Amino acid sequence: MPDGSPAKVLITGGREVGGLDAFARGLAEGFRDLGIDSTVISPAQAFQMHREMRDPAVLKILSTTAVFAAPMARRAICVSHGIARADAQGWLKMFAIPASYKLANWRSSTRFVAVSDYVAVHLRGLFKVRVDAVIHNPLQSIFFEPYEEGERRYLTFVGRLIRAKNVHRLLPAMCELQKENPGLRVCVIGDGPMRAELQASFPGVEFTGNLNSLGVRAYLRQTKVFVSGTEMEALGIGYLEALSQGCAVAMPACGGGLEIALDQIGKRIHLLPLSWDRAEVIAVLRRAWRTEYACVERATASLAACRAEAAARAYLTVDSAPCECTGGAC
Repeated sequence: MPDGSPAKVLITGGREVGGLDAFARGLAEGFRDLGIDSTVISPAQAFQMHREMRDPAVLKILSTTAVFAAPMARRAICVSHGIARADAQGWLKMFAIPASYKLANWRSSTRFVAVSDYVAVHLRGLFKVRVDAVIHNPLQSIFFEPYEEGERRYLTFVGRLIRAKNVHRLLPAMCELQKENPGLRVCVIGDGPMRAELQASFPGVEFTGNLNSLGVRAYLRQTKVFVSGTEMEALGIGYLEALSQGCAVAMPACGGGLEIALDQIGKRIHLLPLSWDRAEVIAVLRRAWRTEYACVERATASLAACRAEAAARAYLTVDSAPCECTGGAC
């Protein structure tokens, strides 16, 4: 265990599946690899655990709505996973979440982390939020396990089935590519309010519902192209998972995912137009489908900084940084 480490770490997650949950579980795994007890809790639990929140021996890593617990917490690191969207999350969250970040800044003993430089730039430029460090999302160790390469026949989307994810704009182009390549299959992993509508409109698509990390990994190992439609993606654990399994990635030409592997843009990473012009989207997917998949060893080696233990060490570095009091009491 590193010197000065906390006795315990509490990490707030999100839904039972999805990016926030994967972030929390991956980071908890990293701390356990360092010999530090760590537990994933819900945001609601963070507001109920008054003694732990005040205990300076317990490090709290707070994300999303749990950031509102920062004023009552000692030894806390708040994490921003992105910028709230009024069209998807409503005006209340659009203003409340940045306000919670400012509140976290006011208590200057609370550190603040963004998951990408894309997020950090927007928080600093739009809201004057102090960002103490940028730490990319961690990957769970199961995504670094070796395996025997098999046939890759899937175009795969992973995410919540809501309009902000743009799966309704992607599926027509994905199905067009499927018609051109009879052996290709289209898979949508996730659930949400649009699922019934999408299933009725695209009967040839495989809808799996929500899957755990092992289930997602199994599909990615049969996937040639991982497709994302979220223009304002903060970083994207899904991108990391797909790249770690040797997939090509087609993503919007915007968002924090671009900074994961700049040298792979145009090679294994292919950029989708923000206009969502169907002909252009199909052209990008065709190029991505022709991409040779990367061997697993090479793919995972390039993501070494995203190993769970490396991410946990980065959070400990932020935790141990000297306090610079600028607005509240340390």
